[in-house]
Amino acid sequence: MKPTDLRGILQYIPKFRETIFVVSIDGAIVSDENFANLLLDFAVLRSLNIRVVLVHGAASQIAAMALARNVEPSDLDGTEPVDEATLELALTAANRLTHEILEGFTANELRGVSTNAVTARPKGIIDGNDYFFAGKAERIDLAHLEGLLAQGNIPVIPPLGFDREGNTYRLNSDDLAREVAVKLKAAKLIYVTTHDGLVHNGEVIRQIPNGELDQILDKEPSSLQPDQIAKAQNSATACRDGIPRVHLINGSVHEGLLAEVFSNTGIGTLVYANEYRQIRQAKKTDLSSIITLTKNAVEAAELADRNLSEIEANIGEYHLFEIDGNPVGCFSLSILPENKIGELGSVCVSPAHENQGIGSKLVDFAEKLARENDLKKLFVLSTQTFKWFQSKANFVEGELSELPQARQEVATASGRNSKVLFKSLE
Repeated sequence: MKPTDLRGILQYIPKFRETIFVVSIDGAIVSDENFANLLLDFAVLRSLNIRVVLVHGAASQIAAMALARNVEPSDLDGTEPVDEATLELALTAANRLTHEILEGFTANELRGVSTNAVTARPKGIIDGNDYFFAGKAERIDLAHLEGLLAQGNIPVIPPLGFDREGNTYRLNSDDLAREVAVKLKAAKLIYVTTHDGLVHNGEVIRQIPNGELDQILDKEPSSLQPDQIAKAQNSATACRDGIPRVHLINGSVHEGLLAEVFSNTGIGTLVYANEYRQIRQAKKTDLSSIITLTKNAVEAAELADRNLSEIEANIGEYHLFEIDGNPVGCFSLSILPENKIGELGSVCVSPAHENQGIGSKLVDFAEKLARENDLKKLFVLSTQTFKWFQSKANFVEGELSELPQARQEVATASGRNSKVLFKSLE
C-alpha cells in the first residue's frame, strides 16, 4: 500500500470507526481467485474498528453442483419456487461456502461466526404458484448479531433461514443483506458482484441518488441489465429505509473494497440517500484544498497564479464542491455591486472528477449567487478554457472595454491577453 493510499484511508477513519458495514458477496466471488485478497480488505476494515457482517449467496455453486449431479434446479437465487431437490443443493452449497469463508478468516486471523440469526417463513403461494422451500426473512436476531459484533466477530450469514419447527428455507441473499443492514442501522451496504457496478444503457453508473434510481426502475427498467435489477431495487429500497450509502462493486478487482470505501471516486456504483454532494462557501481551513485544486490549472497557465495570502484575503469569494465531505471542485465569485456585475474565476475540478458535469454545476451555482445579489451580468477572463464556457455555460465573447475601468487596468497589467466572456442574467 502506497503512503498516498494510507493518507486517503486515514481521513475516513473518524467517520467510520465503530460503524457497521454489511457486505453481501455473490457466490461466484467466493470462488474467484481474488477472494483471498478480498479477505485482506476485511482484515483492514476490522483493524480500523469497523464492524463487518458478511452475507453470502450460493447461486454459482448451486448451478455447478446441479450440473455435476445431473439435476435440474428449480431455482438458483431464491427468487423462484424451490423444490426439495433444489433445497438440498442449496443446503450443501451454502454450508460449503460458509465453511470456506471461515477458513479464509482463520488464515487472516479474523474471527468469523456462522450464525442462525435469521428466522424465516415460506413465501407461500404467489399468483397460484407454490414456492415450496423458497422463503423470506421473518425476524433478524438483532441482539445476537450485536453481541457477536461487540466481541470482535464477523457474523457470516448464509442464504438460508429457519422456522421454529426446524424447517429450512432458501432465501435471496440480496434481499437478506438489505434486511440485515436496515435492522443493524448499518452505515453502508456493499454488494460485491461480478459486475463493475450498475450498468445503465451500457454505461456504469458512478453515483446516483436513490430517487433517480427509483425513476429508472419505474420508467425504464430495460435500460438496466436483467441480472442487476434485483440489486438495483434492493439498493434503492435500502436507502429509503435509512441506509445512507449502498455500494455495488466488482469483487474481482484487487483491493476493490478498500478503493470503493476509502475514496470519493470509488470503483463501482454508489447509491446514496442523503446529500452526498454539496456546494458550500469556503473557510480559511480550506486554503490548502483550494491551492491543490487550482495547482494544475495554474501550472498550465489556465489560471492566473494567486498566492496563499491573496486567496486568504478573499476567502469569502470562494466556494467548494464536495463529494462525501471532500473538496473536488471550486470557483470564486467577485461582486462589483456598483456595476451590478460579477467576475467568475478559479473554476476548477480535480482530474479524478472531470467529465462528470461538476464544472457546469459550479457555474450554475455561481449564477444563482449572482442573481441573489441582484447582478445583471457575469464575466470571466480566460486564456485556454473559453471554448468550454461558450459551449457548456453559454457565455459569449465580448470586449475588454466593456469591463469597469479598474478591472480593465488589472487585466491589461497581467499581460495574459485573456479573452473576455459575458453572460447576461436578465
